Parts: sequence; C-alpha cells; structure tokens
Amino acid sequence: MITALDLGLIYGLMALGVYLTFRVLDIADLTVDSSFTTGAAVAAVMITAGQNPWLATLCGFFSGCIAGTITGILHVYAGIHPLLAGILTQIGLYSINLRILGKANVPLLRGVYTVFTPLRDAGLVGTWVSVGLFALAIALVTSAFNWFLSTQIGLGMRATGDNEGMARAQGVPTGTMKMIGLALSNGLVAASGAFIAQYQGYADISMGIGLIVAGLASVIIGTALIGSRGVWVTALFVVIGSFLYRVIIQLALGVDFLDANDMKLISAIIVFLALMIPRVGVFSQIRQRRRARTLVHEPDITHTPEERDNEKVVL
Repeated sequence: MITALDLGLIYGLMALGVYLTFRVLDIADLTVDSSFTTGAAVAAVMITAGQNPWLATLCGFFSGCIAGTITGILHVYAGIHPLLAGILTQIGLYSINLRILGKANVPLLRGVYTVFTPLRDAGLVGTWVSVGLFALAIALVTSAFNWFLSTQIGLGMRATGDNEGMARAQGVPTGTMKMIGLALSNGLVAASGAFIAQYQGYADISMGIGLIVAGLASVIIGTALIGSRGVWVTALFVVIGSFLYRVIIQLALGVDFLDANDMKLISAIIVFLALMIPRVGVFSQIRQRRRARTLVHEPDITHTPEERDNEKVVL
C-alpha cells in the first residue's frame, strides 16, 4: 500500500499535465500515452549510458515538451482537430520510442544509479519517509505550477481555454498559448514517466498505454471532491486525486477475483464512478448549493453602481 502511495504522488506530475490540457485549455490531448514513455525512454537510455540521473530526467522533461509542441503545430498551424493531432503524434512517437530504447525494455537494475538510489540504499523506499519526501516534492511542483498559471502567460492560457474567441478579441495569441500549454503538459507527463522508470527499475515501450484514462481519473476524482474552485485549490486536489486513484487501484487488486490483467477495466469503472458520484445523493445537493451561492454572489454587470444604488433606495 505504501508503494501505491509513492506511485500516486509521482503520477501526480502526470495528473497536473493532464489537468493543464483537459481543464485549463479544454483540450483532450492523447499525446500523453506516448510522451510518458518518451520521458521514460530518454531517461533510461541516458542513465544506462552513465549520465547523471537528474540530467537524464530533465532531458526526459524536454523530450515531452517537444512531443507536445509537435501536437500544437499540427493543431494550430495545420488546422487539425486537437484530438486527431494528439492521436497522430501518439502513433508516431511509438516508433520513435522504440528507436530511443533500441528494444522493448531497458532495465535500470544491477547497480545502475538513479535519483532513488540514495533512498534505496538507506532502505527508505516504500516507507513513510519516502511518502513524506515525495509529498514535499510534489507540493513544491504544484506551487510552481499554480504560480505559472497566475502569470501573464498562464492567465492567457486560462482565457484561451475559457473562451477562445473572446481571448483572441482581447489580443491574446491563442495559438501560442495552446502550443505552450501542450508543451508544458507533455513535459510534466514525460517527467513523471522518467521518475516512474527509475522507481520501478525499467522503461518499457508499453508503459504509457492507456495512461490518459489514469490521468483523467485523477483529474475527475480531484475536481469531484471540491466542485468548482480556484486554480490553486483545484490543482492541489488533482494531485490528491492521483493519490486516491492509486490507492483505489491497489485496494481493488486485493480482491480475490481481480488481478493485474483487470487494471484497465478497474480504471474505466473508477472514471465512471467519479463522473457519476457528483450527480447523486448528498454530493448532488452540495453541488447545487455551491452553484446557488455562485449565482447569488455573481456581480451585476448590466447596471452601473449608481443605478444599483438607486434600485436599492427604491426597494
């Protein structure tokens, strides 16, 4: 179970990447299924070649940025639908990942030094100490992520996702915002893949297949817990959603009639339940109350302040 907690925190990077495209930019980007493997492949090959593991992880991040940029070019400049652009990049990356790896699987065992080697040597991997360290690291990354979304570029990306036409009318270069968002999103996903490869001790060509489901599950679970909130709170709960998703997977695999071959089915069921829970029972009532409070506090932009004051006097 503690290992599941470790993995949930590391996959939190991937969840942030999916959140950036799925919620902020309003794009369902399927590139992540292959960019995750790209980050793992680049890091694994560089580490086995004797390079510094942190440098290898950074290169894995930039390889994901390149993959996301390609998807952005296909969408923005070639005019291809973002869903299809992601699929095209994903398919092409499969062959590129095989080229990078040289074979289907690259092990990171037998004395290979990774970023987790000091923790392994101290016997701390898979303990509460590693959980605490990973939680601190992902908290720092989430803070940096939220700060970025508060910058001028981040606000431009959020405006592009909310209303692209209005953002363009206000002078926001929406095409550039999409490309930056896709690049950063896939960079985070690839960095997650690089860390996962080092944690598990191998990089495999199929390790990213179906990852978009896990990413969407993390985002949906996190947002289902809080409803509509600010970006800072939502990003935090997306990471918590990744954490809970891995715990649920681990608990489900503990059931006697389920095994590792059922993981994709379990993931699909988790996403379905996460989508339905906010619509039923007490969660539905909470959602309606939040929506009512939002409408009550929504500012009146149809009248000037003086006109609203006069209306109050009349009333």
